[in-house]
Amino acid sequence: MSGPVPEKFGRYRILGELGRGAMGIVYLAEDTQLARRVAIKMIALTGPEPERDQHEARFRQEARAAGGVSHPAIVTIYDAGREGDVAFIAMELVEGRELRELIRDGSLTPARAIELAALVADGLAYAHERGVIHRDIKPGNIMVLDDGRVKVMDFGIARLRQPTVKTQTGVLLGSPQYMSPEQISGADVDGRADVFSLGVVLYEMLTGTRPFDAPDLSQVLFWVVNMPAKAPSERRPGLPVVVDYILARAMRKKAEERYATAAEFAAELRRCLEEVRAAEASIGTATSDTVAEGEGALPRAGERLELRPSRYFDAAGLARLSVMPREVGTESRGGWTVPIRRPRPRRLDRSSAILLATYAVALLLAAAIVVL
Repeated sequence: MSGPVPEKFGRYRILGELGRGAMGIVYLAEDTQLARRVAIKMIALTGPEPERDQHEARFRQEARAAGGVSHPAIVTIYDAGREGDVAFIAMELVEGRELRELIRDGSLTPARAIELAALVADGLAYAHERGVIHRDIKPGNIMVLDDGRVKVMDFGIARLRQPTVKTQTGVLLGSPQYMSPEQISGADVDGRADVFSLGVVLYEMLTGTRPFDAPDLSQVLFWVVNMPAKAPSERRPGLPVVVDYILARAMRKKAEERYATAAEFAAELRRCLEEVRAAEASIGTATSDTVAEGEGALPRAGERLELRPSRYFDAAGLARLSVMPREVGTESRGGWTVPIRRPRPRRLDRSSAILLATYAVALLLAAAIVVL
């Protein structure tokens, strides 16, 4: 859509532009009948008729998907319709900051990142129970409100239990760096695809970098489907190892090996919060200083690493966590495969070398006497 901002759209009086994306523009508007401010998302239905019909069907599916759920963590849909060649959705006006902005400015502590991820998982669990799968969970589709709550937005490619629009074969819908392996391969998806995507988002919140951040699209797709990511504690030293375990399970390549539901993922995140807060308190500002030095920064020589007891490593905790079998030449930490650090061979000191040489000479002399 281009051109001047419309003054009015049906019963909605346009007050200004809030933002725009690849599919349309979002305006700030006033509902003149109910006297409340709303956000109006519009897309122009242009191009050949089949293409217009496809865009409108997908747009209406977004309204149907989000409009069918009512949860504090999901943006509320008020109205949907079409006027001429423009389709629109009127939705709750959300005031806050996009999660991607908070990640960019580095203002999230590990504990706060986990709290936000748990809130998003709550909303996703509610949607999944009603047959709605988002399929495009990413920082740009999560708004953090001024009061600390979250709102999941943009159900534009959500899949309903009975979809009104079907995805064309060979068309990749979503954001590749956050997509699940089954989405990329074109397999059927369920709520565990959103669990994977939320795991990627949490990884980025914790480390400031995406786990599958390759330089080109084909490599991104290959990494998502085939390659394990670095453990988050390798990128942000000081994170408790239990966070590695939880994210490893959320981001397993096979859906059946992940958390079965978003609710289970949320519960596990909340169980580890106490340990994460304790780690923050013990490290203080050292963690942020280490991260500021660069991705993958390691503790300085001479620094001591304290291993704290964790209730995740009792019998019940280990039963909850899914751990990969160890591979040859590697150690596996809850799905994160890392090289084994082989001990260096000990060097002989001078006295030991002399003693060994003496023994060798004595043995040679003894052998010579026996022969003679």
